[in-house]
Amino acid sequence: MRRPILALLVLVVAGGALGLWVTRPRQVAAADLAGLAGDAERGEAVFHAAGCAACHMAPGATGAAQRVLAGGQEFPTDFGTFVAPNISPDPAQGIGGWSLQQFASAMTRGTSPEGAHYYPAFPYASYAKAELQDVADLHAFLATLPPSDAPSRPHRIGFPYNIRLTLGAWKLMFLRTDWVVAGDLGPEAARGRYLVEALGHCGECHTPRNALGAMDRSRWLAGVPGPDGRGGAPNITPAALDWSEGEIVEFLTSGFTPDFDSVGGHMALVVSNLARLPESERVAIAAYLKAVPAVE
Repeated sequence: MRRPILALLVLVVAGGALGLWVTRPRQVAAADLAGLAGDAERGEAVFHAAGCAACHMAPGATGAAQRVLAGGQEFPTDFGTFVAPNISPDPAQGIGGWSLQQFASAMTRGTSPEGAHYYPAFPYASYAKAELQDVADLHAFLATLPPSDAPSRPHRIGFPYNIRLTLGAWKLMFLRTDWVVAGDLGPEAARGRYLVEALGHCGECHTPRNALGAMDRSRWLAGVPGPDGRGGAPNITPAALDWSEGEIVEFLTSGFTPDFDSVGGHMALVVSNLARLPESERVAIAAYLKAVPAVE
């Protein structure tokens, strides 16, 4: 009896070790960043497209204070409450001491400088598709913003969701770099695809999630109701969004719908960011939204 039991224990230990190795936190290879030099001016456009301030500014910040990325905003979910961290260039409390490799690994692999998995409340499942040049440019721009010495507050997450090791398996299943809307869309809509699926991470709010909290790609951009049955993020596929491309562009510029209603909630911050981009970027987003499959 001892030999079969011992053999079973060896298999269990070996299987566990293999599982930990396969699901280990991964970094962007230094070779992939070789020769990349971040440009802060270009990085400002990436900053607005990615909506960094919308989540990482302090709660209630207005005006110039929105560029102080001290963190502290809370995001309740079915898995617990996540709190946005300080990503200002403060070297102690923020990310001022991060190398480009550490920053790129956080953005596109969900791996911290300490080698731990980040929770996917940080939308690295979308940023995984970002071009590394854009990541380098964003890193350069963030270094120009005001520092904050406000410490990051911990997330409030219960068992078993607080076991970060399990996130390696989550990434193995759901961290993908292929496009949701595949195929040749033409240059304009393809640029919109990059802005929506990668930098703008629109699917993170507008796509229903499965039981494990990953975006359900079969219902891409089909809308998510609010937790109390009110509000939420609407369906923005052609099944529900019947606006013309010009009307979409106007909404992303001024915040006004074709019915002269005005944008509210978190989307108001999104519009404020997109309005700072060249109009061609909003035109590209509109072209993409007209090309996505309709989902009822």
